[in-house]
Amino acid sequence: MSSTILPFASTKDQGGKAMTESSRRPIPTTVTPAPPPHVLMFPLPGQGHVTTMLNLAELLCLSNLRVTFLNSDHNHHRLLRFTTVQSRFAIYHQLFSLQSISDGLPSDHPRSGERILDLFQSMSTITRDLFRDLLPSIRPPIDCLISDGALQFPLEVAAEFGIPVVHFRTIGACCFWTYFCIPDMIEAGELPIRGEEDMERLITTVPGTKEFLRCRDLPSFCRSPDLSHPSLQALASATQQSTKACALILNTFEGLEGPILTQIAAHCPKTYTIGPIHEHLRSKLTLQPSSSSSSLWEEDRSCLEWLDRHPPKSVLYVNFGSIAVMTSEDLIEIWHGLVNSKQRFLLVMRQGSVAELGSNTNDTITFPEELVKGVRGEEYMVVSGWAPQKEVLDHGAVGGFLTHSGWNSTLETIVAGVPMICLPYFADQQVNSRFTSEVWKLGLDIKDACTRKVVERMVVELMVERKEDFATSAAKMAELARSSVGFGGSSRQNLEALIEDIRSMKSK
Repeated sequence: MSSTILPFASTKDQGGKAMTESSRRPIPTTVTPAPPPHVLMFPLPGQGHVTTMLNLAELLCLSNLRVTFLNSDHNHHRLLRFTTVQSRFAIYHQLFSLQSISDGLPSDHPRSGERILDLFQSMSTITRDLFRDLLPSIRPPIDCLISDGALQFPLEVAAEFGIPVVHFRTIGACCFWTYFCIPDMIEAGELPIRGEEDMERLITTVPGTKEFLRCRDLPSFCRSPDLSHPSLQALASATQQSTKACALILNTFEGLEGPILTQIAAHCPKTYTIGPIHEHLRSKLTLQPSSSSSSLWEEDRSCLEWLDRHPPKSVLYVNFGSIAVMTSEDLIEIWHGLVNSKQRFLLVMRQGSVAELGSNTNDTITFPEELVKGVRGEEYMVVSGWAPQKEVLDHGAVGGFLTHSGWNSTLETIVAGVPMICLPYFADQQVNSRFTSEVWKLGLDIKDACTRKVVERMVVELMVERKEDFATSAAKMAELARSSVGFGGSSRQNLEALIEDIRSMKSK
């Protein structure tokens, strides 16, 4: 309870009598604090999307905003099983809650590789109606929806209820802008790509990238010879739709993608760049990375003990993310290249990441006997499952990362100051890898060249021949990333502006 002192125009009452001392005392009034704005967050049901949006959810809770996090039933169960999400958010009391909704797929669907596209189809047909039924039932009523911009229907459904929508794209600005320009590429005849002989051709209809962006560097969906391909059309349409949202959130920072952000601002003037979000949260909480895991797989932490036994910057970390599926032939080529490079490596093999083995967690890949015999146990380690990636990247023994170039992995590696070898697989990863090598000078790009000789040559170049040059570039970008989320940094200021914007939505 608090008291408010009311002003007095006179020391006499209305009858002209002098007021006593007791009558001039403040009149106690009960002021009920205004309830915080209620934000519904709805990610695309993928590891990278869920991880990033959970981090943003915690940043909002730290600013006294109420958050309901809407996950797919499938991911909700995995979060509760493998993560500390309940204890992590328990400190926010009534400010955070979890809800789930069906993604429309059977429980045994792999939700990876090319079949990830099934998720978009099922959500647009099945989840859409469930979402429409759910929105009016959430209490207290929703003041703002922060929706994954890769999904089209939440913006349309929320408009039916008059709920303001902020789009959150968990990809980088470079890929968002490339998606945004797909209609211009089609109109100019730069799509479709006309076979392998066309792959080195420069793209001219993505402003700010004309000197380096090739057909080979476009998102994987752009390689379809069919311009009416559902994935290509859906991505272009969803990205254009962000112009209709109240605002756009991007997990990036101005020091990394400033020129591209200038291009985006001409179409989405209210764009909040608040990344790297995982570092933004860490700077506010000063937590150990292990205390805020949001992995949808059980983590094998024994690799950290293995890393402890190796010299600084001597180990190459190898991980292809949560969606990529490779052939056993590709994996064998990578293995040959790693071993022949004579560099120490830590290889993470997620269950279901090799096409021929499916998603059975009991399946294992068999490496060539002559290679396994030729490598001493302390020279490499294979994790069959998942690793605590941020902790691995922060470990002093790690000197490079052979990555699929997913955006979360890219940002985590930038913050850790680790150079990269990029072997992209899917969606935005082709764009990310080109920017990593040609624009930010943070590593090497070996897309479409997964042979043992190429892998061996690139590993030696990164870990030996150009080790110091790459380490210097990576350290400079890491400092820019950390300063962006520090006091006075652009990302921190943008987060504060976003929170005020959300508060204003409630007042309206």
